[in-house]
Amino acid sequence: MSVYDVAIIGAGAAGIGAARRLAERRLETIVLEARDRLGGRAFTVAPAGGYPVDLGCEWLHSADRNPLTRLARAEGFTVVEKLPDWGERLIRTGASAAESADWQKARAAFQERVAAAARKGTDHAAADLLEPGNRWNALLDAISTWANGVELDRLSVQDYARYEDSGVNWRVLEGYGRLIERLAAGLPIRLSTPVHRIDHRGRTIRLETPSGTVEAAAVLVTVPPTLIARETIAFTPPLPSAKMEAAHGLPLGLADKLFLALDGPAPELPPDSHILGSTKRVATGGYQLRPHGRPMIAAYFGGALARRLEAEGPGAMAQFARDELAGLFGSAFAKRLRRIASSAWAVDPWALGSYSFALPGHADDREKLAAPIDGRLFFAGEACAPGFFSTAHGAYLSGLAAAEAVAAAKN
Repeated sequence: MSVYDVAIIGAGAAGIGAARRLAERRLETIVLEARDRLGGRAFTVAPAGGYPVDLGCEWLHSADRNPLTRLARAEGFTVVEKLPDWGERLIRTGASAAESADWQKARAAFQERVAAAARKGTDHAAADLLEPGNRWNALLDAISTWANGVELDRLSVQDYARYEDSGVNWRVLEGYGRLIERLAAGLPIRLSTPVHRIDHRGRTIRLETPSGTVEAAAVLVTVPPTLIARETIAFTPPLPSAKMEAAHGLPLGLADKLFLALDGPAPELPPDSHILGSTKRVATGGYQLRPHGRPMIAAYFGGALARRLEAEGPGAMAQFARDELAGLFGSAFAKRLRRIASSAWAVDPWALGSYSFALPGHADDREKLAAPIDGRLFFAGEACAPGFFSTAHGAYLSGLAAAEAVAAAKN
């Protein structure tokens, strides 16, 4: 049996980024992917041969400093340099100018309290910073379910404050998932090959899979922390307690998408405009009207609402969206909508969620999760990315960093 220099577990953005860098370093590498497809939580589909839609990551966040922006262009993808109108969604939902101004004031005050808490260095739930009785608390919480996949009462304020965002958010017209797939071209990847055990007792590391054992001098693990916490992959000997505690401290929140085809013309809907299902409850959806000018609506659900709708099934998710949109545009409009695709990341066995957040008191766990073991076991993924966690480019950058650490350890 040949022994690889490096075995990478996972062919998402982190694993593909690492494999590309290790190929540049001329190390013999194999990528083992449990799914029957590439991309991980970057997943583009074209329902019934229609428009491509991203069931996973969609936005090139901080696109002006995002390395995937340059790579997308180099690969011939179309980067749509149109900023989202998230700041206008309250007005588009029907709020008055006075209400909008009051919302902006409340949101700015909340963000300043977050910044002040970050400067103090103490950690607690971000919900502690909500002003009691403020009319906009529900909307602040709803936005957290979309941005973080979880409500503010479970979110570390220190981790929340550390996220870096340049404010430049663009999209890939052909699909973010397809971009990640393209970046894997020519890499040595085995699909449908889940790793069940990593035995790192001997001179080489043995990875047990349903199709046999793979041996490597070093292993780079890029699976989500949810799988480490659940011990979906067994380690012999077991991982250090600090690593396991970090995996438990960085669970994956949930954000799901639903795409509804819109039958008939809709000139009254500005393309690429965003609206809110409700401004007065946490359990509400965010809606993008006619994304890229296409005849559809993209619905976004997060946190506890997304988990409930997932459990009830795609039909329940579509009905919830229709009910909210009927309240905004009328029942006749809602009847023109039909489901064409939706995600269900909580039940995806190789993710168990959408992207990581830190529980209160666990803001420093990202560094612990990323820390190598014995110069042979390395870790990467969006959960390991300081500042850019929860993003595809954060995962990609963490894969590059881990690959450099692997290369350095072998020299």
